[in-house]
Amino acid sequence: MSTVLATSIPAIEPDELAYLQAFTSDLSEEKLKLFISVYNGKRQKTETVLICCLLGFVCAAGIQRFITGQIGMGILYFFTGGLCLVGTIIDTVNHKKLAFEFNQRMAVESMTLIK
Repeated sequence: MSTVLATSIPAIEPDELAYLQAFTSDLSEEKLKLFISVYNGKRQKTETVLICCLLGFVCAAGIQRFITGQIGMGILYFFTGGLCLVGTIIDTVNHKKLAFEFNQRMAVESMTLIK
């Protein structure tokens, strides 16, 4: 099943792959394919989160928080300039963690949709 996950989900990180393998271990092949199709539509790539963090330095701060579903923090970052750029710098360093936490929530949400 790990090869199905690894080949079906583009740009998957190793920690995300390990999480999904454990999370979907009891699914049948058909349900796994359904899960992958739903999950692919909801997940965020780490590169996308990183690009949005970098846009916070030149454009509008907080875009990374909006795309990861943290609307309140996104509004706060937008109006405070990324908390005077400190929050934007921290998010840039931790962009993989932001994407992984969002993708974990999307995996749980996708699982509830297919069951």
